[in-house]
Amino acid sequence: MLIHEMKIQECRDALAQASLARLACEMDGQPYAVPVYLVYDGNYLFGFSTLGFKIDCMRANPLVCVEIDDVKSQHEWMCVLVFGSYEELPDTPENEAARARAHELLKKRAMWWEPACVVHRDYPRSLAPIFYRIHIDRMTGHRASPDPVEVHPAPPAKPRSLLSRSLGRVLPK
Repeated sequence: MLIHEMKIQECRDALAQASLARLACEMDGQPYAVPVYLVYDGNYLFGFSTLGFKIDCMRANPLVCVEIDDVKSQHEWMCVLVFGSYEELPDTPENEAARARAHELLKKRAMWWEPACVVHRDYPRSLAPIFYRIHIDRMTGHRASPDPVEVHPAPPAKPRSLLSRSLGRVLPK
């Protein structure tokens, strides 16, 4: 397998194609990672949620990491990491354009709202919609491709008989 660092444009293209991501955040020294649906507009990652533990974590510490991947096989895969910060987009006049942009992009995905609307036992008012965006500070990615030697290995050597091995030791080459 050959592993290559992805160029920034390759990372951007991968983000534009992805929908499911893993969001990592932290509260009180405890890391927390959760699958989320996000969309990328070329500048930000946008998401939608309702009140729950991940929102509590990001409100307490806005530094986040987002991971997307695409695994075709153990020798052919891609992974992009985004490091950035959470910004909540409350329903206020100054956030109207950003919320509209998030909604416009998210609604292109079927059932985009469903995972966020699950009722949480610990958060009784969890149905209030929360739009947010991730400001991207930096990103990196790696891509693996099959090594041609691994794809087309040399045929196994034919087993040699006891007589061939013995003669090979005594006869001049």
